[in-house]
Amino acid sequence: MIPNSYAIQGSNISPLDANKVLDKITRVRLLVVGDVMLDRYWFGEVNRISPEAPVPIVKVERVEERLGGAANVARNAASLGAVTALLSVVGDDEAGRSLGRLLDEGQIDANLHVDRDIDTIVKLRVIGRQQQLLRIDFETAPSHEVLQAKLADFERRVIDADVVILSDYGKGGLVHVAEMIRIARSHDKPVLVDPKGDEWEKYAGATVITPNRSELKQVVGGWKSDEELEVKARKIRGDLGVEAMLVTRSEEGMTLFADDTHHQPALAREVFDVSGAGDTVIATLAVMIAAGADWAEAIRVANIAAGIVVGKLGTAVVTRQELAAAL
Repeated sequence: MIPNSYAIQGSNISPLDANKVLDKITRVRLLVVGDVMLDRYWFGEVNRISPEAPVPIVKVERVEERLGGAANVARNAASLGAVTALLSVVGDDEAGRSLGRLLDEGQIDANLHVDRDIDTIVKLRVIGRQQQLLRIDFETAPSHEVLQAKLADFERRVIDADVVILSDYGKGGLVHVAEMIRIARSHDKPVLVDPKGDEWEKYAGATVITPNRSELKQVVGGWKSDEELEVKARKIRGDLGVEAMLVTRSEEGMTLFADDTHHQPALAREVFDVSGAGDTVIATLAVMIAAGADWAEAIRVANIAAGIVVGKLGTAVVTRQELAAAL
């Protein structure tokens, strides 16, 4: 269910301090690993219903392609000024080549392993009158051999990173996630994980896990109060041995459970599209941590970034200039 509001909170960072924070981000070296996808948008006008079935007819007038999944995480980090590398798998097809081109345009150092036995993941959205009418997904899980080669590349590339993001969309690109966490932590690299599914044991030992409300409920069940949420979040944090867990809670804001609890309340605002908001949150949180921010400052800035991006259509990013203005 798409919420009708999202977390956005004012900041007490002064303009001078904000510039210092953003200057530090430009020195951050970030490695993103996970499932990449190409987001395609068909925009058009809807003026009548089909005589063949009770569905709207969309006369397509414009087509856009954008980076999706882990590629959108990388795009968000690069847009904030971080030196960003991406490691993933694509098919030997037109969509994979489009992803490579978009990553080059975004100045992202992408290492895309090509698996000739799969199709690149594509999400096609049909938009009429600024409303999403239909989404069509094309996807195939990558082969074991390609994933093993990607793991070997990860071992080489993680040494140069200040922070690692593992963006799990459940598409098969992170079957070695437990080994990646072990390798990164052996090099003392902070690891942030955007989880998927209900088997979180594979994320044990990460620095931060960033589930949304529904993803956390899949694992711990529901809760009736903030106190019950805190008990459940702290238990799973302890079970997995992670330093912190950031739960994004839509209209209830976002809460980080670490040694202390930090909450950013939501302010009601009109939401245009929540697509990719979680990508913005984890990218901003990662670069803030790598830039030396404490938990409270990091989630405050991530919250502001998310509030900006949900006001845009589709998978989008927050620019350095937009964040500077908001801070």
